[in-house]
Amino acid sequence: MTDKFIFWLAAVFAAITGLLFILEKGWLASLGVHFPVLIIGNIVLALITLVGYSRSKKGLSAANPNVFVRSVYASTLSKLVLCVAGIGAYVFANRDHVSKATIFILLFFYLVYTVLETWQLFRASIRQKKPE
Repeated sequence: MTDKFIFWLAAVFAAITGLLFILEKGWLASLGVHFPVLIIGNIVLALITLVGYSRSKKGLSAANPNVFVRSVYASTLSKLVLCVAGIGAYVFANRDHVSKATIFILLFFYLVYTVLETWQLFRASIRQKKPE
């Protein structure tokens, strides 16, 4: 990967993790969120985004444009399915003490990482189309 995706992914991951640690004792505690679940969700979504981006980037260089479209859909769908499965496991494990705020924050993480991946793939597709 010659582009700056790794840098952007690391920056977003560090920003989210840092913000979680800053807000852990104050705002997040008042909402009653489960902090370890948020940290694990952030790590998993960052890793899934990295794998999805690398697969989509390979699809970008394929001769058939449908390969790229399928890889982007697969990446987005895999992130969504794993996020829903993780939320389902969280709800199943904590039936009596489920925090809705935790679930919504995890879905916000999904949105952030999906936007980052889509933005970087859009930039990569523009760079690839330019004559060098």
